[in-house]
Amino acid sequence: MTTLGTVFLPQLPPERLRDIVRAADEAGLEELWLWEDCFLEGGLTTAAAALAWSSRLRVGVGLLPVPLRNVALSAMEIATLLRMFPGRAVIAAGHGVQDWMGQVGARAASPLTLLREYTEALRALLRGERLSTQGRYVRLDDVALDWPPPGAAPILLGATGDKTLRLSGEVSDGTVLTGGTDPATVRRARGLIDQGRSAAGRTDAHPVVVYLHAATGPDAAERMAAERARWGHTDPARDVSVAGDEHAFAEAVARWAEAGADSVILQPTPDDPDPEGFVRFVAERVRPLVQ
Repeated sequence: MTTLGTVFLPQLPPERLRDIVRAADEAGLEELWLWEDCFLEGGLTTAAAALAWSSRLRVGVGLLPVPLRNVALSAMEIATLLRMFPGRAVIAAGHGVQDWMGQVGARAASPLTLLREYTEALRALLRGERLSTQGRYVRLDDVALDWPPPGAAPILLGATGDKTLRLSGEVSDGTVLTGGTDPATVRRARGLIDQGRSAAGRTDAHPVVVYLHAATGPDAAERMAAERARWGHTDPARDVSVAGDEHAFAEAVARWAEAGADSVILQPTPDDPDPEGFVRFVAERVRPLVQ
């Protein structure tokens, strides 16, 4: 069955998170995803709060920009979340927006090399290994976590380019695809991910998560038209969004699932008039229609 979730957009102030988390938890939403976009809200701080305010909700962070964070610190924080909230935190990492990385003096000359080194080190630390490595970017000397997670600690990667998609298949435990990814691109991404998995000899599961621009309510079409323009989705024939009622949503989710998405995360518009209502709508009206 396709996993269904929504995004808490960081364009909303942090103090809105509690009410939205509680609405999602009470309505039975499966997943709520958070973003660490510069310079809005911290991904792991908001994740910790969301997990504490809910009892069953899975919380995804998609994604942590690796140039901003020392890998040992990320491992410490992720391990803490996974121990306090077993099975409920989903973490994705990625290049980050390169212009933002440049603004803070953290832009890497080779983002792909950094992401490979970082992901391999992060997964090793979360497995409880003691690690010494002298890479181009990641350098650790006899580092191990005192409190590694006791179970599996999957790390997903956000990816768009061909090389990063192959790398994700090779070194990560799943892939997150950005909003604006149409079903045909999901299929193509799946193929590139599988190339990386094959090269690494991996046969374990590799879930694909995709964000989908979504709007409901009486002004949904107008808000979505503005949202598509804001993201540069100017071709009206491109299937990158949904606007309408629960049946339109369910049909859209089915298209992305058939293309290879395991999780479809509905991304509301920043000007949605009722964010709490949006998560209830997805959980209570869309979920029963999705296989």
